Amino acid sequence: MLQAIRHLDYVILLCEDLSRMKAFYHQTLEFPLYSDSEYWVELRVGSVLLTLRERGRSYDGPAAPSNSAGVQLAFRVAPQEVQSCYEELKAKHVEILQAPRDESWNHRTLFFKDPEGNILEIYADIEL
Repeated sequence: MLQAIRHLDYVILLCEDLSRMKAFYHQTLEFPLYSDSEYWVELRVGSVLLTLRERGRSYDGPAAPSNSAGVQLAFRVAPQEVQSCYEELKAKHVEILQAPRDESWNHRTLFFKDPEGNILEIYADIEL
């Protein structure tokens, strides 16, 4: 019964360089480790586990080209926190794609990249 599915428990990012991605998500973004092994790293992000796994299973397929993102993840914060997240990411020399700005769809957004080119967004719901 597929209708029984009601919750997204974890998201898995397939990684070319697991240790580099672990360092980014755990040290740079400061997501706490939930589980850590040689081939599988789980980080707690609210009620979801962000899981990193080395690419290599037969069904994984090739990695996205280096100039193409494989996924976009969005992390919600309070409106006043978007700017402070931006300042902290800049201080940590993270590649910023778009500085914070208010969008017509009632979000304040900030876009940046992880080490493997995935697009990450920090956003807040706002009233325009």
